[in-house]
Amino acid sequence: MTIKKILLTGGTDGIGFETAKMLAEQGHTLLLHGRNATKLEAAKAKLLTIRPEAPIETFLADLSHLKEVQGLADAVAEEHRHIDVLINNAGVFKLPDPHTSDGLDARFAVNTIAPYLLTRSLMPLMTGSGRVVNVSSAAQAPVSADALRGRAEIGDDFAAYAQSKLAIAMWSRAMAEALGADGPVIVAVNPGSLLGTKMVKQGFGTAGNDIAIGADILCRAALSEEFAAASGQYFDNDVGRFSDPHPDALSPQKCASVVQAIDAVLADLG
Repeated sequence: MTIKKILLTGGTDGIGFETAKMLAEQGHTLLLHGRNATKLEAAKAKLLTIRPEAPIETFLADLSHLKEVQGLADAVAEEHRHIDVLINNAGVFKLPDPHTSDGLDARFAVNTIAPYLLTRSLMPLMTGSGRVVNVSSAAQAPVSADALRGRAEIGDDFAAYAQSKLAIAMWSRAMAEALGADGPVIVAVNPGSLLGTKMVKQGFGTAGNDIAIGADILCRAALSEEFAAASGQYFDNDVGRFSDPHPDALSPQKCASVVQAIDAVLADLG
């Protein structure tokens, strides 16, 4: 087995931490991101009890603040000339206040725009043999460009989440097609519906299914041969195969409009 250098966002709990455990057990070098310094160090300590010699570095950033996203990319690039895999796992759903300091809906900021910015910023560190695994969802709804840009409100938590998760599948497809064979494999993955994460428990009031289901497919997407030629595709773990996402994600024009909206947000913020 080839040892990989893997950046994993949202790695302090839920599917992210379970994924980190699996990767650490396999001996990969982990660049572990978290939003809370205490939880991040606790996660690292737990991983080291599983594999004391595991090479683990930690990176702190609040992905709802896009300047911190760029700071995360810069910090990784300062320490590493190359990474093999980026797993954009961090996500949010139901929040007391969904507005960010940048004037965006946090669901779009964290679930859609932050992974786009991080991926774009780290692309110089990746080769055609690399992979970007973007966590999407079975919850997908047509994207409002105005809502994505913070120019329109979405009152419903689920609607905002579903739009943000379709948007990440859409830019994944657009970026994969734009980079072609020269770029890393970029895939969007629904890790499984209603897995037992804190997000599901808070949002739906259910214990949920085994989170190892989601961690397993993220590890497979990051490392296995079945994803080696899957750039631009969408894997639905509810059915256990590559599948079609929402029809909007199959439209080059609609995907391009989502990318244009994200680029406009980043340009506005300078």
